[in-house]
Amino acid sequence: MAKKKDIIEAPKKLNQISKKSDICFNILFIILALICIVPVIFIFIISISSEESIRHIGYRFIPESLSADSYIFLYREADMILRALGVSVFVTVVGTALGVLLTTMMGYVLSRSNYKLKGFATMIVFIPMIFNGGMLSSYVVNTQFMHLKDSVWALILPLLVSSFNVVICKTFFKTNIPESVMESAQIDGASQFTIFAKIALPLAKPLLATIALFLTFGYWNDWFQSSLYITNQKLFSLQALLDHVQRNIEMMANNPALGATMVEYINNMPKEGARMAMAIIIIVPIACTYPFFQRYFISGLTVGAVKG
Repeated sequence: MAKKKDIIEAPKKLNQISKKSDICFNILFIILALICIVPVIFIFIISISSEESIRHIGYRFIPESLSADSYIFLYREADMILRALGVSVFVTVVGTALGVLLTTMMGYVLSRSNYKLKGFATMIVFIPMIFNGGMLSSYVVNTQFMHLKDSVWALILPLLVSSFNVVICKTFFKTNIPESVMESAQIDGASQFTIFAKIALPLAKPLLATIALFLTFGYWNDWFQSSLYITNQKLFSLQALLDHVQRNIEMMANNPALGATMVEYINNMPKEGARMAMAIIIIVPIACTYPFFQRYFISGLTVGAVKG
């Protein structure tokens, strides 16, 4: 009886760590959490600091004086902010939905052992993970052949499918969905689309959450596609708008050709605070979405660790 008890408790002992190691891990995780949280707090403090305080003492956790001028300025520019927010939300929602659908479909197809073009298709997916055609070729294809210049689809299509995400999907479907289930469904007359929709996807919630989170972060934080393909300010996303303001505020302030009224307006606006306030507006929505994915995201992180 004692031997049986020792056998049962042996794995528990092997998985236990010492108190010192536990303390060290806790300290490490606290430091990593602070590295993520402190910059956000710092940005918020700067956004509510007065311009005079920033001008006199620079960026400080404890400013000389507080001011809501930055948020008042953004409120006055509500039309511009809301339009950019609408573009960001549309691009993120549509891009994530289409990206998850296409990525999981590609991963499912590549995971099927009886797919005749599996080797060739896998090579086509794998090659872009090593190198790509470059920015110039992508720009020519997207503007000259697909005519995406100044189109909202220029913010969606270039980021729609990632080879890395396809490999993750392939690995998950290959290692977590038994072949016997697929074969039983085929014997019952189910098509591959039926198997994918009614069997594979319901079993792949951790995978869907992981891919959706990757795509959501990628679309929400992207500003580079706007800098390449968008010149119409009505199509600027929040991130592109922040980048545009940051690059042009000083130029506008130092350009007398704009006229006295415009120069005075630019000089009186809370430059540093407005930038940080816009950054907070960008950070908060994406931070609020993570808890909805967290339930499945942690288990989904181990998908790519399984050799497939």
